[in-house]
Amino acid sequence: MGAGFRIAPAGMWWKNPMVVQRLALTPEQTKKMDGIFEQSRLQLIDLKANLEKQNALLEPLLSANPPDTVKALAQIDKVATARAELEKANAKMLLGIRGVLTPEQWTKLHAGHGAGGFGGPGGVNGAGGFGAGHGPHGPGGPGANHFVAPVPQP
Repeated sequence: MGAGFRIAPAGMWWKNPMVVQRLALTPEQTKKMDGIFEQSRLQLIDLKANLEKQNALLEPLLSANPPDTVKALAQIDKVATARAELEKANAKMLLGIRGVLTPEQWTKLHAGHGAGGFGGPGGVNGAGGFGAGHGPHGPGGPGANHFVAPVPQP
C-alpha cells in the first residue's frame, strides 16, 4: 500500500506507561480510547481482509502474459476502493481517540513524536511518529504495509 498519515504514535500508545505518565492520561480517558478502539476493531479487520482479497485477485491479472488490460484496470479500481474504505475507517477511529485528549495532552503527544519522544527512535514501539507510517503491520495492527495506526490485531 502507499503512504498514509498518522495523527498519533503507532500502536495502542495510550497503554504505554511512559505515554500515560507524560500525558497524565486519566483512567477514564484510557477506557474511552479502549472503547473506541474495540468498536472499530472488527470493521477494520474485515476491511483489511477485503483489501488483501482484492490485491490477491489483482496479482494474477498483472502476471498474465499478455495481461487483460480491461480486467486489470477494473481490479485496480477495486483495490483502490478497498484501500480508501480501510483508510477512512481507520482515520475515523483515530479521530475519535484524538477527541478524548485535552488540547494540552494533544500538544504533548504531538511534540513527543520525534526521536526518543515515546520510547526511543521512531516513536512508540519503534513504529514512527505522525507522518507517513507503518500502520497495521506495526504494533496494534492486523497486517498491512502502512497507514494510520493503531489498527487492531485479530
